[in-house]
Amino acid sequence: MSSGSGGDEHRPPRFGRARSVLASARRPAPAVARLMERLLAVNTLEAATRLAAQAFLTALPLLMAVAAFAPAGWKSLLADSVRSVVGVRGKTLEELRRTLAASGTTRKPSGAAGLVVALIAATAFSRALQTVCERCWSLPRARMRVTAWRWLLWVLVWLAVLFVQAPLRKGFGAGIVSGLVLSLLSSVLLWWWTQHLLLGGRVGWLPLLPGAVLAGAGAVALGYASRLVMPRAMDRSLADFGPLGPVFTLLSWLIAAFLVVVAGLVIGRLVASSTWYARLVGRPPDPRDSNARAKDAP
Repeated sequence: MSSGSGGDEHRPPRFGRARSVLASARRPAPAVARLMERLLAVNTLEAATRLAAQAFLTALPLLMAVAAFAPAGWKSLLADSVRSVVGVRGKTLEELRRTLAASGTTRKPSGAAGLVVALIAATAFSRALQTVCERCWSLPRARMRVTAWRWLLWVLVWLAVLFVQAPLRKGFGAGIVSGLVLSLLSSVLLWWWTQHLLLGGRVGWLPLLPGAVLAGAGAVALGYASRLVMPRAMDRSLADFGPLGPVFTLLSWLIAAFLVVVAGLVIGRLVASSTWYARLVGRPPDPRDSNARAKDAP
């Protein structure tokens, strides 16, 4: 009896440990909890939808306005670059080429005024992107006189980068592997510089690097995946809904693209505020994130 009772005395602690392990497994890890908290704080889906809408309403008209004054060779380069980024081809690509070619008939003073208006309107896109970057880093909104020129500069650089996407993704003739490396490098550099520019230098370069790597790599991966998905989706939407079909498909693609970018920036901020990354780059961790981790600790 004594040995049986002794065995029973040891069973509850063993079961208690098992129950505690199961309970802890059901609870989300602190890192996952912080990630979900940051994604909700930034309103990731809403931010991606807003960026997609601004890109569709302001950036695309700017492309049409720029194409109106571009030589024929530049129009073809722009169409090829859009194809390489979005992945369109076939009938949709032909429609895009015809649209860019037809825009060349507007080279008049009124067309030049329209180009200026489209360029200024496109800064709404960079303003929305600045808001996302500030939310990612929990920063207050910068004053307009400090950031207004940055919005215009970002749009101009974005246009320049978009124009060279087609030869860049071909490695400037060096091959697919070189194109992949150059695409990844340029995308990371673009999002690294974008954060630094739109945040007004309020965050150092090293903390911005993880977000740039994640957003840049995600954007490139989505671009290559789009080559497999978008042509069929575009052709099907064109056949089912007519000219409006590709519009809806493109808008959906823009939302997906900015979901990848915004999520990458959010996760990059968490990586940059981690202790191991602070040790890696030799800088102290952000005290705001240290306080947040202390609150999450049991």
